[in-house]
Amino acid sequence: MMLRKIDVDDEVYAHLEQAATPLVDTPNSVLRRLLGLDHDTSIPKPGQISPLANLVASGRLLAGQRLTWHRRNHKRTHLAVVTKDGRLRLENGTTHKSPSGACGAISGIAINGWSAWHTEDGTPLQALRDT
Repeated sequence: MMLRKIDVDDEVYAHLEQAATPLVDTPNSVLRRLLGLDHDTSIPKPGQISPLANLVASGRLLAGQRLTWHRRNHKRTHLAVVTKDGRLRLENGTTHKSPSGACGAISGIAINGWSAWHTEDGTPLQALRDT
């Protein structure tokens, strides 16, 4: 893969970084979204609201809230941020409509994201969904 440099207007980039739910981590993540190179960035159609969006709508999760996934065997902790539309934005800038989809994108295998992801106080998403 050949990498090319694209200059991003400072004013536009600053605006994107300061949005209520930041749209970018890097200029490259913006371009990946615009070109459709992220695999799970589609906006849910009416009637297809994700369970995470329901948690945001009910106030059990907040837009901008950080979640962690501690992988003891890999000695690694992954971070995600809840977006205002009820998705998880990973450290690489990709967004995922389900916690399990986010885990799969990181690990490459199927993992129950409802039990894997926790709020910063240690509450698993499963507990928030079941309340």
